[in-house]
Amino acid sequence: MKKLLSVLLALSMLAALPLLSSAEEEKVLNIFSWDGYVDYASVIQPFEEQTGIKVNYAPFSTNDEMLKKLQENGASEYDLVIASDYILNTARLEGLMLPLDKEKLPNFANLDERFISQYFDPDNEYVVPYMSGIPLIVYNPDMVQIEIDGFEDLWDPSLVDSIGLIDDARVSIGMVLLSMGQSMNTTDDAVLAQAKEKLFALRENIHVLEYENLHNSLISGDISVAYTFTPYVALALDANPNLKVVWPKEGLGFGIDGAFIPANAPHPDNAHTFLNYLLDGQVAAVTAEWQLYCTPNAAAQEFLSDAYKNNPVFNGIYDRFGDAEYVMNLGADESKFQDIWTEFKLLF
Repeated sequence: MKKLLSVLLALSMLAALPLLSSAEEEKVLNIFSWDGYVDYASVIQPFEEQTGIKVNYAPFSTNDEMLKKLQENGASEYDLVIASDYILNTARLEGLMLPLDKEKLPNFANLDERFISQYFDPDNEYVVPYMSGIPLIVYNPDMVQIEIDGFEDLWDPSLVDSIGLIDDARVSIGMVLLSMGQSMNTTDDAVLAQAKEKLFALRENIHVLEYENLHNSLISGDISVAYTFTPYVALALDANPNLKVVWPKEGLGFGIDGAFIPANAPHPDNAHTFLNYLLDGQVAAVTAEWQLYCTPNAAAQEFLSDAYKNNPVFNGIYDRFGDAEYVMNLGADESKFQDIWTEFKLLF
């Protein structure tokens, strides 16, 4: 992380960004996303200094919370939202997004074509991809008696009380479904009943359920195996390079977080200015290394550190798009997963 300092210094030398905001628009930008998902010191502060636009950052806890807020305020309170792909699709279909003005986004051309034209914005009209990641297995070979190369290995009896699993119904039940050769998004009751039985059979091997920070338990030796999100895999590997990262043979769950301008944003020009700033290759590189996610910005590659580019957690994603599946918004059927997960957590 300290290697970012040289990049941050370089950022201060960037030529001033073209001000795309109209003279009439107040120099304010209201961002709505997860806490800390856009770093203030390395990203927001330089933007404020270069443009004179004051950024107000409001955090939400979940995608569903974000969507509900936009629905309640008519998508009129915030200028920019960064959220997950499945909820982006819902927001687009509900008319909560403002179409992008591509003339104000010359840096849109910096995006890797593999990350655009996705199901949540097939015509690239509304969303700017921000970060990408894939939940992976990471384990300590010094504490494990077997070689792990897929999800199915997590059920091995030798792993009793040693696994950390993501506390998320869709992600973890999705993992079980992938181990069965099924779609993460199936709503078939018979298949989900089988998945429930298999999930419950994994209970004896699970030591901890946690949404974030499973890497801490892995580093401390409290667990020997973790199925966790991209940044936490990277942090674990940074602390212990001898850990093994597994790209499961059964397939992968894939995610893209993206930014959009709400339909009735009070400062849409400022939002375009910030989006174009985020799309700058140098800024995108700083953001990726700070957040420890894979960047969808092709122009960022020349600014990324060798340590980042050589890290298997990041560089492995580009070759595995064909093996990945998105978690989709299932509407009313979402409760099928939540009900299974609620019952499963009662076992702990």
